[in-house]
Amino acid sequence: MADVPLGGCAACSGSDRPGYVIHWFQVGDHMRSQYKRCPKQCTPQSRAEAIARAKERRAQQQASEHPAPPTAVPADAPDRTAAPVRHAAAPRPAPLYRGRPAVAAPRRTPSRPASTSASAQAPRRWPAIALDATADGWTLDVDQMPPPAGPRLTDWMAWLGTGLPLRVDRAHAAGRAGDGMICLTEAAVKALGLPAALPTTDKTLAKLRDKIAKAAAGAGMEISDELGPTFYAFRRKGSPGGPKTSVRIVVTPWLGQGSDKQQATAAMTVQLATNPDGQLDATTLARRIRTFVTDLGITPGVTPATTGMLLFDAVRPRTEWIEDPGTGEWKAQLRDGALPAGDTTVPPAAGARHPKTLDLLAKNEALCEEEDYKWWARHPTDDEAALPYAVAVDVCASYLSVTESLRLPAGELTYVTNPQWDAKTAGLWHCDFTTVETEELLPHPATFHGRPPQGPGWYATPTVAYMVTEYAFDPSTITDAYLSTHTVPVLKEWTGRLRQGYKRAYSDLGLTDGLDPQEFLDAYAVHKQVDRDDTVRHDALVLATLYKNIYKGGIGKWADSGRTSHPDDEAWLEKIVASWSYRPELRFHVIAAARIAGHRRMRKTYRITGKAPFAINVDQALYAAASPSPLELLPPHQNGKPVPGALRLGIAPGSYKHEASVPMSAVADLMNNSEHPTRLTHDYATDGTPLPGDTHRARQDDGTQDEEGTR
Repeated sequence: MADVPLGGCAACSGSDRPGYVIHWFQVGDHMRSQYKRCPKQCTPQSRAEAIARAKERRAQQQASEHPAPPTAVPADAPDRTAAPVRHAAAPRPAPLYRGRPAVAAPRRTPSRPASTSASAQAPRRWPAIALDATADGWTLDVDQMPPPAGPRLTDWMAWLGTGLPLRVDRAHAAGRAGDGMICLTEAAVKALGLPAALPTTDKTLAKLRDKIAKAAAGAGMEISDELGPTFYAFRRKGSPGGPKTSVRIVVTPWLGQGSDKQQATAAMTVQLATNPDGQLDATTLARRIRTFVTDLGITPGVTPATTGMLLFDAVRPRTEWIEDPGTGEWKAQLRDGALPAGDTTVPPAAGARHPKTLDLLAKNEALCEEEDYKWWARHPTDDEAALPYAVAVDVCASYLSVTESLRLPAGELTYVTNPQWDAKTAGLWHCDFTTVETEELLPHPATFHGRPPQGPGWYATPTVAYMVTEYAFDPSTITDAYLSTHTVPVLKEWTGRLRQGYKRAYSDLGLTDGLDPQEFLDAYAVHKQVDRDDTVRHDALVLATLYKNIYKGGIGKWADSGRTSHPDDEAWLEKIVASWSYRPELRFHVIAAARIAGHRRMRKTYRITGKAPFAINVDQALYAAASPSPLELLPPHQNGKPVPGALRLGIAPGSYKHEASVPMSAVADLMNNSEHPTRLTHDYATDGTPLPGDTHRARQDDGTQDEEGTR
């Protein structure tokens, strides 16, 4: 999604005409729009001052992130599915959603040139609004749009059918737009004559649905078959009474109620709707949805993992609509480079539950085991054990630090004997690293357990490339491989959206690029301390956690085991494995790349400082230190800047944050009992003091410790 242009004061910034805003009004059964003077009655001087302030805020957010334009993909592996990437972080949205459509609408015929004028002049739309009722009537949490004309349920349905400017614009020219959302407050629910709680019996629920459906029919509308905390109101194309329309309704007081399925599907919506007081609030939900859509370009899905897949399909659609020149009908077809459907797995990387994997295990043959580190094969040295603290540092967004440029297998993997090594080809390679010498104090780069391999094994391209370039492994010894027929940076656009949202949310919490190490430590220590009335920071905390869960769950979704939703093996093979989104080898490449990137950083730090971690859990490393601060672990700055490729503190993906500091005596006791020492980081603060029980549990529950959600 493009940056909102600077063109007005706080009220009309982003308008095509500075000093004017789009005003929506109802004419008959339709919504119309026109330009009206800015409600702030701004002057050229006040607009200039507002633009200067907005430029300053934007410059602070974008100063350290100006990626170069995408480079051309080599001719032998064209990436024909790439969508434009938003390289710069968008400014924090105002209460009124002002986002532009991400791209122009697709061409209606192959010969007609695309027009940008329609997109440039498109009226403003909102992805979500909140509808409230007061003693004076209906109110909306956005300006420039009229509320329903009357108090009855039929008036509300008629209003929904007018073609409200509610919509989520497509993220890619070949993609689809999404439905907008109306969030009802408790007062609005009461004013509409709806019950305060969702009925619990089938009879009363059916009666309530009939009531709403009757009101909808009176306005030429329909509602979805199942009534719950969320449902849809729509009018089909060609139906009398008004334009084709579809709106998602969220009855905020009903969230968390209903069947087990309804409660599960509303879990993320509940998270977004919960205000600082712990209450469900429609205005909070609508505001956060608007920010979420501005950041990612889609609305949240059912779970973080499914949202990750929805985002991938939105920015890299698998299908496109074309017009049949013979019949004139439109039909969907797969786009060039789309991930294929069907069971495309290969035996070494079929997933833990797949029959191919079970067959190899029965034969005692090697599997691909590219996983995150779970290493504590060595005890601290005598010098390390003499130091008083073990300092735990975590990698920030470790997957996002590698996925943007990582070349992944978009095509199927083909078995090849005596392959020609090529670091640009994604795939699995059968390698023997048993004779390769690595650093004694560091974990082995090629194994998740960090111990040297005991024989040949299957490894993804990022691991093999690192062993070839850094440890002089001879690739001519590789005898077997499964190689991709189409290798491209599949997650480029996906990563760009998530990085933007992640960094914008943390910038609202005072954590930006460019902070020196001590400034970062000070800001990170207090970033969760938020005043009750600070909605910007409260929203940022919620969204930052959600974005982390989306990228972690999204990577894990490529190897979805489906144990809960599909306990039957045949159903799992039919519904999960045959989907385009089941690609365990893709997940292996991402995890291998992230693990190798972490090893590269710790190796460079070790060469400069002589300091090595003695335990790693996923992306958290424990270092022995003389004080509870991680500052002594950092290599000395070069020319006033951090050493490239080494351990550095910061919020950017690939940088480190300080998680905890643990007394070395406690670490020794735990390791002597054969337990992983990183478990203690839940129990101690960054100054090395024990945490209270409640704080300990909160830190375990907030999902910030590691990337294990991908397993």
